[in-house]
Amino acid sequence: MNLIKNENGMHYEGICIRPPSEATSILLQATVGCSHNKCTFCGTYKDKRFRIKENEIILSDILFASRYMKNQNRLFIMDGDALIIPFPRLRWIFEQINKHLPWVNRIGIYANTKGIHLKKEEELAELKRMGLGIIYMGVETGDDQTLVAIRKGANSQKIIDMGRKAMAAGIKLSVTVLLGIAGKERSLIHARETGKLLSALDPDYIGALTLMLIPGTPLAENLHTGKFELPDSRGMIMELREMIASTNITSGLFFSNHASNYLPIKARLPQDKDQTLNLIDMALEGQLNLRDEWMRAL
Repeated sequence: MNLIKNENGMHYEGICIRPPSEATSILLQATVGCSHNKCTFCGTYKDKRFRIKENEIILSDILFASRYMKNQNRLFIMDGDALIIPFPRLRWIFEQINKHLPWVNRIGIYANTKGIHLKKEEELAELKRMGLGIIYMGVETGDDQTLVAIRKGANSQKIIDMGRKAMAAGIKLSVTVLLGIAGKERSLIHARETGKLLSALDPDYIGALTLMLIPGTPLAENLHTGKFELPDSRGMIMELREMIASTNITSGLFFSNHASNYLPIKARLPQDKDQTLNLIDMALEGQLNLRDEWMRAL
């Protein structure tokens, strides 16, 4: 096992990622890799074979945090879809967090539709009671044809159903969508269908990222061979506009302020919708500068 201890004494293996909103959180790596690990655009976990970490290692990291991380009141459980952990073990992890880190007031976790599906409603409610405050789920697109093409492992209705299931337990839901994931040909179809999915799902937070292809991934290879064509920067902004125009949620935040995006946006929907569309129109008319390519990053 390639066990890496960072300068703080926590045990991390390989590349570890977390949502931008968890930047100041305690990062607890309970799983290694992603149980699905088939998405054609993702290269994050290709060097990892999925497994759940040993309880001894998880507890060791929790105890380290109990000594040295008393100023951090949020905790995020990694890796890619840690909710996939069977409920008895996941409950044990939450018990240890509650016992040794009593000042932590919110626990966040990545999840896919399978991980949510495998949890009973009462189990999600129990995790909520123990501190699970937010689930992050990659939606990518609401276009079923694109979901098949990128090997996401779920259709749009499954995504809606599982997201609603999590929220029914009182857990906040933050979803990500990917501008450009459908390619140039289906760009606006993807935007409209994603807006329809988001409207049906009605999540608390929506984060739009712009696709940046990673060398070695199937989608990057398709770009190289001409089977896939990315929209240009203007096409990405038009896609963003169509997506927001097609999204009708009761109350939530829509972000496109990730470093990958050409046009940073933070809007509370529905009240900021018209203002946001006007802002995008200004960008399309050349009245606002887009982020330069060299400034974009994952």
